[in-house]
Amino acid sequence: MNEPEGLRFRRLNRPQIITDELQEPQYKGTSTYSGKVFRVTLVTLGGCLILPLLVVIFLLESPIQPEVLSLNEPPLLSGCYEPNFKLREAQRLFEDQLVGPESIANFGDVLYTGTADGKIVKIVGKTISVVARLGKPPCDGAREHEPSCGRPLGIRVGPNGTLFVADAYLGLFEVNPVTGKVTNLVAAGQMVGGRRLSFVNDLDVTQDGRKVYFTDSSSRWQRRDYLHLIMEATADGRVLEYDTETKEVTVLMENLRFANGIQLFPDEESVLVAETTMARIRRVHVSGLNKGGMDTFVENLPGFPDNIRRSSSGGYWVAMSAVRPNPGFSLLDFLSQKPWIKKLIFKLFSQDTLMKFVPRYSLVLELQESGACARSFHDPHGMVAAYISEAHEHDGHLYLGSFRSPYLCKLDLSKV
Repeated sequence: MNEPEGLRFRRLNRPQIITDELQEPQYKGTSTYSGKVFRVTLVTLGGCLILPLLVVIFLLESPIQPEVLSLNEPPLLSGCYEPNFKLREAQRLFEDQLVGPESIANFGDVLYTGTADGKIVKIVGKTISVVARLGKPPCDGAREHEPSCGRPLGIRVGPNGTLFVADAYLGLFEVNPVTGKVTNLVAAGQMVGGRRLSFVNDLDVTQDGRKVYFTDSSSRWQRRDYLHLIMEATADGRVLEYDTETKEVTVLMENLRFANGIQLFPDEESVLVAETTMARIRRVHVSGLNKGGMDTFVENLPGFPDNIRRSSSGGYWVAMSAVRPNPGFSLLDFLSQKPWIKKLIFKLFSQDTLMKFVPRYSLVLELQESGACARSFHDPHGMVAAYISEAHEHDGHLYLGSFRSPYLCKLDLSKV
């Protein structure tokens, strides 16, 4: 091998020194490519998530058409409303044997209530027995079966010992607690005053049994859509009168926002009606010189009232399954001026999902005959008594009904 050939060979095989300067162009090229892939991937994923949300927001129709609502700032939870744990002194009865005992009535020491599976039951001591069934099976608690199965809500004992029952879907009934005979007095679904009875809720009966006063919470929404009614704040609730002799049904008051619990005044010339969405109780004059008139009995309650029942002191028990905390945050108060947010919420979430965000704070008020607060019983977080719909006083005890819980509660008033 001559010298020139050897030099060429050594130069071809000479090892190269790799420096940062030599590597830099390749590094920058890889980084640019990876960054583009990352950005494209991120935009694609974002589009996959945001696009369906935009479709829901702009294209799907909301099931509710809420109105702007004007609520006063909730009262401070102080004084008579001061939080306590008195409802935690209650004893649970018949746990997992009674589902949703909304309302309670007693004839002597025998208690009666209606349950979520469409039954009217009798409670004697520690024994539960079925008195009657208003609807038709299946009664498995499924949403689609509720209208045919029936949902007994308000219940009262009439002067002749029979039971008067308001069923949300089936109407107004009289039930013989001995024979189990069921008589439909007013059928739900019929037109009364130009509007259909869609959500029969609570009732009360005069001492002579001649008149039955009852509430129809809405002509638009049924009981299974009660949260739609609350959020929409529709003013289509009514107070009606049924005459047991003439069989006539008369509209006494309308344009109430979720007409709920009802209770006769002692003189039977007026009734108290819980206007749930407005967090107040109205007084509707049903006879006498002021018949047809209405005024406010108590305004701006610390919660949303359900059923109203007489107390032994001459006042009234008012059950509230949801409160308006102050200090604190009240979701319904916050949303009252924001109907567009309500629409969006019902586009995105089901009623069952939304109920999980409702605090399990239970509250029972005793109001004086004037409407002033006498005392309050609380169960923050609903650890013992949850979703209270009624407080029924009997023999020194307060029986607490619930539209949702699988038990009845009993509170010894001497201990609180």
